[in-house]
Amino acid sequence: MTLSAEIVPVTPFQQNCCLLFDDGEGRPAVVVDPGGDVDRILDTVRARNLNVEAIWLTHGHIDHAGGAMDLKDALGVEIVGPHRADAMLLDRLEDQARMFGLPGAVRNCVPDRWLEDGDTLSLGSHVFQVIHAPGHAPGHVVFFQPEAKFLHAGDVLFAGSIGRTDLPGGDGAQLIATIRDKILPLGDDVGFICGHGPGSRLGVERRTNPFLV
Repeated sequence: MTLSAEIVPVTPFQQNCCLLFDDGEGRPAVVVDPGGDVDRILDTVRARNLNVEAIWLTHGHIDHAGGAMDLKDALGVEIVGPHRADAMLLDRLEDQARMFGLPGAVRNCVPDRWLEDGDTLSLGSHVFQVIHAPGHAPGHVVFFQPEAKFLHAGDVLFAGSIGRTDLPGGDGAQLIATIRDKILPLGDDVGFICGHGPGSRLGVERRTNPFLV
């Protein structure tokens, strides 16, 4: 079975909502980080004839979790993640929306299950490792599928950049330690999707990313 991914850019932040799916029988899928524009996400799910089994969250910022509750209601699936250290952020999504001039646009999010470092998640025959990756947000997690050499990096690492650390709960030294000790050791040949912009490979970032060299 082939692991596939499709990006659905959402919200004015152009966040990469990601549909991960198995091309095999039943086309099982998960939606990673539905930050908003839920109708657009649902249209893509229907167009690809996907059977969404869960919503996975990497962290609790509005552009990644703002549409999670509405999508849960539409699909009748559980919200899984992030780490419980982001509970404060998810409890204040509506406050975040007001700060950005978007009152009423989102709902505070209550996950059905928190994730811990070392947990595993399944999508069809694909088993993902959950890695707690703080620094951008205290409860940030990433999802690694070793056989496919695939990582969903959220807002930890970008092509040529790293996640912001000037938001509540951010910690620059911690983020660099996370990337150095938990992300780069996954292997130079690992390709990743990130929360904004194009993806890359870990080896490329290790060699050329100005924040890491």
